This record gives sequence, C-alpha cells and structure tokens, in this order.
Amino acid sequence: MVDNETKEAEGQNVEDPMTKAIGAIGKWQIWICFVVFLVKFPVAWHQMSIIFLAPPVNFTCSSNDEFDNKCLSNCTKYKYDHSVFGETIISQWDLICEKAWLKNLTQTIFMLGILVGNMLFGHLSDRFGRRIPFLGAVFLQLIAGVTTAYSVNWYMFTSLRFLLAVATGGTMVTSFVLIMELIGTKYRDTIGILYQIPFNLGHLTLPLFGYFLRNWNTFQLAISLPSILFLSYYFLLPESPRWLMTAGRVEDTLTILKRIAKRNGRPTENIDSSIQKMAVDMNSVHEKASFFALFQTPRLRVRTLAICFNWFVCGFCFFGVSQYIGHVSGNIFSNVTISASILVPGTIISIYANQLLGRKITLMSSNCVTGLSCLLLAVVPTSTASHLTLGCIGLWGMSISFATVYLYAGELFPTVVRNSGVGLSSTVARVGSMVAPFVATLAHTSAWLPPLAFGVVPLIGSCLCIILPDTRGKKLPDTLEEGEA
Repeated sequence: MVDNETKEAEGQNVEDPMTKAIGAIGKWQIWICFVVFLVKFPVAWHQMSIIFLAPPVNFTCSSNDEFDNKCLSNCTKYKYDHSVFGETIISQWDLICEKAWLKNLTQTIFMLGILVGNMLFGHLSDRFGRRIPFLGAVFLQLIAGVTTAYSVNWYMFTSLRFLLAVATGGTMVTSFVLIMELIGTKYRDTIGILYQIPFNLGHLTLPLFGYFLRNWNTFQLAISLPSILFLSYYFLLPESPRWLMTAGRVEDTLTILKRIAKRNGRPTENIDSSIQKMAVDMNSVHEKASFFALFQTPRLRVRTLAICFNWFVCGFCFFGVSQYIGHVSGNIFSNVTISASILVPGTIISIYANQLLGRKITLMSSNCVTGLSCLLLAVVPTSTASHLTLGCIGLWGMSISFATVYLYAGELFPTVVRNSGVGLSSTVARVGSMVAPFVATLAHTSAWLPPLAFGVVPLIGSCLCIILPDTRGKKLPDTLEEGEA
C-alpha cells in the first residue's frame, strides 16, 4: 500500500506532456493572460453597476419644497434631488414607495442572468470548445450592454440587463477555464488568483464612471462600449489544446502546441511522439461527459457538493455584506472606492496563502475570518466605525475566499467536465447573491438576523472543506477516472 501511495503521489506531480511541450509559462501564455484578463473589467462594471444606476435618492411630493422621502397616498407626482446625480433609473421610472421593490428585483434578475450564463456557456464550451462560446458571449455582452442604455421603460431595461448578465456569466466561466488549461502546474495558482485582480480594478474604477457621468444612460453606455475591443479576440485567441485533445482532435492539438512552443522558444522535435503517446495513454481520448457526470461517482459527487456550497458562501456573503454595510452614511463615491480597495490586497495575499498553506487551509481560514467578523456585527454596539470596520474585514476575507474557490474548482474538476463544473459552482454563487439582498433587508425587522446568517454560512463552508483534497501542485485531471482518483 505504501508503494502504491508513493507512486500515485509521484505521478500526480509529474509534468504532463503538454506542459513539457510549451512550458509552464512563457511569452505566449503571458500575452494570452493579459488579453483575457481585460475581459474581467466589464464583468465588474456590469455586475456592480446597480450602485450608480440606482443610487440612494431623496424625493418629495411635487407640492412640497423640502425632500422628506415620504410616500403620500394623495401625491400624483414626485420630484427628486438632482444635486448629486442627474437622472437615475429610480427618478426616471419612479421606483419609490410601492414600486421601490422593482430596484431590488432588477438586480436579482441580473444575477439570475449570470446564473443562466454560467450554466449555458459552461455546457456549450465543454461541447464545442472554449473559443467560439467565449467569442459569442463577448459579442452578446456588447450588443446587450449598449442597447440597455437606450431603454425606454423598466421592463425593457430589466430584460436587456438579463441578456447582458447571461453574456457576462458566459465570459466569466469560459475565460477562466481557458486560462487554467494553458498554464502549467507551477504557476497555475498564481495566475488563477491574479485572474481576480482585473475584477477588483474594475470595481475600483467604477466610481470614476459614476463621478463623471451622473446620468444613468450615459454611464451604462460608457461601461459597455469598451467591449468593442474584444471583437478582435476572433483573431487573437486560439482553442484550448487540452479540450482539443479530450475531443479526439489530436492533429489540431499538435498544430497549436507547435505554434505555442515556437513562440516560447522551445524545441518542437519531440512534440508529435509525446502527444501521440498521451493520446494512447488516456484510453478515452473521445470521452464525452455530460453535466450529470459530476454526480455519477462517489468522490466526485461529494467534492462537487462541497465546492459548490463554498461558492454559495462567496456569492451570499460578498454581496450580502456589501449591501448590509452599504447603509453606512457617507459619500457614495468614496465608500465604493474604499470597499473596492480592500479587495485588492486580499486577492494578492491569497496568492501567497495558497502557495504556503494550500487551497484547503486558505479557504477554511478566510471563511472563518468572514464568519467570525459577521457574528461580531450582531453583538457589538451599532456605531458606524465598528460596523464599517467589521464589515470591511468580512469583505476582505471573502476576497481571499473568492480567489481561492475559483482556483480550487478549476483544479478539482476533470477537463471533460471542467467548464460544466466551474459553471455549476459559479451558478450556485449566483443563487447566493440572489438570496443575499433579501437577507440583508431583514435588518429592518431583526437587526441580529443578517449578521447571524452571514456569520454561520461561511463557518459551515469551512467545515465542508475538510472533505476536499488539496490540489496544490497536482496535475490537472483530464478524464473522469483521473478526477475520481
């Protein structure tokens, strides 16, 4: 038994033929990473844009002179305070009083769209490759984003935002998996976490759009038009050689690997023999696996459920805590900037934490940080300083958790169902983000309920990490058999 375990451990750390052919990382991979990372900026802009599309606004009945924010049954027309923002979706379509819930519904439907996009494009890219679904998602994101800016009513606005969210979810899942399949084991954890930095920077730059563009339609147009640049990806991005290999397209795999090797300055003489041997050794080059394969085998089923719950934790707590501490008074532009700035160092710290501690310990620790800080929110005095500080600590913990679960899921699932696995995981996170606003608003009835929920859930996720293997430094599994092992 000892000999078998030793052999298995050695086999898991052996560099696979593809990595040997093109290198763990080189000039070509760095260029592709830079190109793909840019896609995360619009992801952050669209996902967090509701902050400036529907910011808090003071209002009063048109017959009054002072803004008292009172809903009157006999008032037929309201006027709004435009001292900070010009026109918002709230003032444009009177989303106040009995229609105030439509603002939250808009964001819930957007998160539902990301959920659909994660699942839809995750399935499409496992079936038809990473490249074409990715390009389709980018094109849909551009069209839906621009047309949203010209919405004439709330129904049109929300419908187009749903399509925009489907596209955004598609770019998220396909771009991440493509990156993970091009980087060698040695640098996979670093690149997988650096992939989150553009999202943080996108979040950080969002207040600039909001500050200089105070009308919702010009703001929406400005965060959508940069996607025009991504149409050039039709010429820049290749198909994933790992997907081509699992799809049985060995010749196409060889063509791309030789091109990458040349650009990285590596020899190409032995690529043919090593990849042909890899194709034979896999025994299932033509293996096709559906979404349900994630639940067919005992170990993969349990691991899928555990990692999915931890994605739920991230979506639930990140957006929930953000909304919960959003009630803290202050300048909206500085508040968003401060909360976004906290995420960048957390993501950078997670690089070193994952290298030193591994995936399991890092995820367990960051979940505990968020859980304990949120539980303290329920017992400390409700002063602005204490709540803002504890809330920021909770978000800081989630920034580490979010970066880690992305990396964890990308390494845990086999190539044949990796997009489906990451797509399912991200989908569960969207369920958490859809539930979060309703939990956060419970503070109006029971002040202790939201902190309790946001505290207990990540602690449960931390406990479930115990059944997950640590994937640090391990070879990416290609087949279902490797994934089970």
